[in-house]
Amino acid sequence: MINHSNENTLMDDANSPEINRKLMGKVSSDFLKVSDHLKESSYQIRKRGFSKYPVFVLAESEIDLGALLFDKPDFQTTYQYRANFLEDFINRDMIGEESRELFIENYKDPEEYCCLFVIDGDFAGFIYLPYPVDTHE
Repeated sequence: MINHSNENTLMDDANSPEINRKLMGKVSSDFLKVSDHLKESSYQIRKRGFSKYPVFVLAESEIDLGALLFDKPDFQTTYQYRANFLEDFINRDMIGEESRELFIENYKDPEEYCCLFVIDGDFAGFIYLPYPVDTHE
């Protein structure tokens, strides 16, 4: 899938204007439906010591990459959501071991941003979206 020498260039470019705006709109509107649950899942992954680098996999069809969190009917979403983390991407050779430090260096604060690995049509890559700010606090 992402198995070339500079796979992390995808991550560097993931939030750039080159990503199809329609895709970003689709991902963002879907994300809003589950963002609170993803933020809690990210916290639990980190708190329980599974990884410091949670990654949530979004795919329109069934994929074996991480543990299923939510299926499309659960929240009427376009995507299925799966919980995963950096180490599994490395174990599967989707991120080369030599790119571990680059990934960590570019990983955004998990309290503020959600790291998504989106698989949609021809696109497969990392996207960071900020969690919505709770104005009720």
